[in-house]
Amino acid sequence: MHEPLILLGTLAFFAGLIDSAVGGGGLIQIPALFTTLPDAPPATLFGTNKFASICGTATAARSYIRRVRLPWPLVLPAAVSAFVLSFAGAAAVSFVPGAAMKPVVLVLLIVMAVYTLWRKNFGRLHKPKAIGRRERRQAAAIGGAIGFYDGLFGPGTGSFLIFLFIRFFAFDFLHASAAAKFVNFATNLAALCFFVPSGNLLPGYAVAMAACNIAGSLVGTRLALRGGAGLVRWLFLILLGALIGKFACDLILMR
Repeated sequence: MHEPLILLGTLAFFAGLIDSAVGGGGLIQIPALFTTLPDAPPATLFGTNKFASICGTATAARSYIRRVRLPWPLVLPAAVSAFVLSFAGAAAVSFVPGAAMKPVVLVLLIVMAVYTLWRKNFGRLHKPKAIGRRERRQAAAIGGAIGFYDGLFGPGTGSFLIFLFIRFFAFDFLHASAAAKFVNFATNLAALCFFVPSGNLLPGYAVAMAACNIAGSLVGTRLALRGGAGLVRWLFLILLGALIGKFACDLILMR
C-alpha cells in the first residue's frame, strides 16, 4: 500500500497547488486514482477524490478570504445555488452520459480561451459592479448552472466559475479565483453528501491525499496572492490549454 499511497499523495499535492489558483485539480487526481487503484469501484474513487479536494478547496478559500475582500452578497447566493443544483446534476448523471457532454464542453473551453486572449485586459483590473437584485440573481444563476454541471460531469468547474465571475461582475483573476474557491467548496460538499453516506470512500487514501492536497493548496494560494491577477491569468490560460487538449484527445480516441 505504501507505494500507491506515496504516488497518490505526491500527485494530490500538485493537484492542490494548481487547483488553489485556477482550478483543475481533478485533471491530476482522478486519472491518478483510476490508474493506481484500478480494481476500486468508480464511485468510490470519485468519493475519495472529492474528500481530498474539499479539504484543499477549504484551505484555499480560507487563505483567500483572509487577504482578498469578496462581495458576499454575490458569492453567497452563488454558493447556495451551486450546492442545491449539484444534487440535481448528480441525480441526472444516469440520463445524460458523459460522452455527450464532451463536445459541448470542448467548444466552451475554446471560446473561453479565445475570448481571454483576445481581450487583453480581461481579468487584469478589479472593478466590481454595484450589487443589486439583478446581480444577485445572476450570481445565483451562475452558481446553479455550474453546480449542476459539477454534479453531472465536473471537469473544468473552477475555470468556468473564474471566467463567469470576470465576465459578468468585472472581477480580476485573483478575486474571481477566490470567489470560485468558495462556490466550488459548496459543490464538493454536496457531492460528499452523496458519496460518504453510501460508503463510497477509501478512508486511508482519502485522509493521506487530503493532507497533501492541503499542503499544495497553501503553496498555490501563496503563489497566486504574490503573483496577482497577471500570474493567475496565465495559469488560467495554461489550464484551459490542458483541458482543451484532454477533451480533444478523448473525442479522437472515441471515434
